[in-house]
Amino acid sequence: MKEPIELTVLIPCLNEADTLAVCIQKAKQGLAAAAIAGEILVADNGSTDASVAIAQREGARVVSIAAKGYGHALMGGIEAARGRWILMGDADDSYDFREIPKFVAQLRQGAELVQGCRLSSGGGTVLPGTMPLLHRWWGNPMFSLLARRWFHAPVHDVYCGLRAFTQDLYHRLDLRCTGMEFATEMIIKASLQGAKISEVPITLHPDGRKAHAPHLNTFRDGWRTLRLFLLCSPRWLFLVPGLLLIALGGLAYAVALPGLTIHHVKFDAHTLLFGSLFVLCGYQSVLFAFFTKTFAISERWLPPDDRLDRFYRIATLERGLIFSSVAMLVGCGLLLAAANEWRLTGFGQLDYAHTMRLVVPGATLTALSFQTILSSFFVSILGMHRR
Repeated sequence: MKEPIELTVLIPCLNEADTLAVCIQKAKQGLAAAAIAGEILVADNGSTDASVAIAQREGARVVSIAAKGYGHALMGGIEAARGRWILMGDADDSYDFREIPKFVAQLRQGAELVQGCRLSSGGGTVLPGTMPLLHRWWGNPMFSLLARRWFHAPVHDVYCGLRAFTQDLYHRLDLRCTGMEFATEMIIKASLQGAKISEVPITLHPDGRKAHAPHLNTFRDGWRTLRLFLLCSPRWLFLVPGLLLIALGGLAYAVALPGLTIHHVKFDAHTLLFGSLFVLCGYQSVLFAFFTKTFAISERWLPPDDRLDRFYRIATLERGLIFSSVAMLVGCGLLLAAANEWRLTGFGQLDYAHTMRLVVPGATLTALSFQTILSSFFVSILGMHRR
């Protein structure tokens, strides 16, 4: 009987005839050095050159993935993989598959995701001329830092495509991105779910392809990464900016309501208007943080959050409606007081510096209350499936 396959070396491929053979040969050497029963699987994404024939000649198994995209190729390959562990790497010969034993050692020690690191901050090596300076010294370190700060990912090279993971982890993560964001989404979700992640240093070699340029696009792919980071972190996309705007609005109210003069600068009704603008926009942003987080959890895009559950146990629909109703009564009372000021003048000229201190807070409080009433119902509907 054949020995059960323990590791699948998965190589996504799109017209990689220049380098595919040497990648497969190095993968064979890596499997032998790791003393592990494995297979080499090429996920072909519609190659029109000799890539498929080369893979078959070198003894690799080939699966054809019709749906275009880096993520689609990997998803299709993972579904076809026979190993309980999977190691993925690009077919451009920039990754040396003879470093497989490093990854296998971490898997055998219980790691669920083993991330390669090419950068010196994680012990890796970037050979001369292999990585653009902008990627090496700004883009990759910056996004890796964000991944550590925002998602507590223990990695220093978030873009490294040479990594190994368990089949069980992959199916738990329920990855959705079908393009280049697939690899980044894996790190974010694995970190958020508390997976056992380790990092091993590797060496980045020159791209061996000559038939075509690399598939990466610096600014397009950088924006797609930032977009994914923000979508996976409602806190930084909505909550933090919203709280900052509310704080600015509160500061504007603190100096404008009493009509303070600071360093010969008079703060009056117009400052109140700006303060209300900040508060309204900030409050809307905070609400969107709760909407997004609730929806993302219900759709299993993000893992459950105990802090959000505790918040919803306190901030129930009924309490939201009661609080909003009281605030709306106060806001309407301020507006009625301003209308009464107008009545007392015989509906004539008003002292706007005085009445605006009633109208602006009253209108703002009424608008906030109305937003809260609608949001209380909306977030309750969003949370029905989650609970």
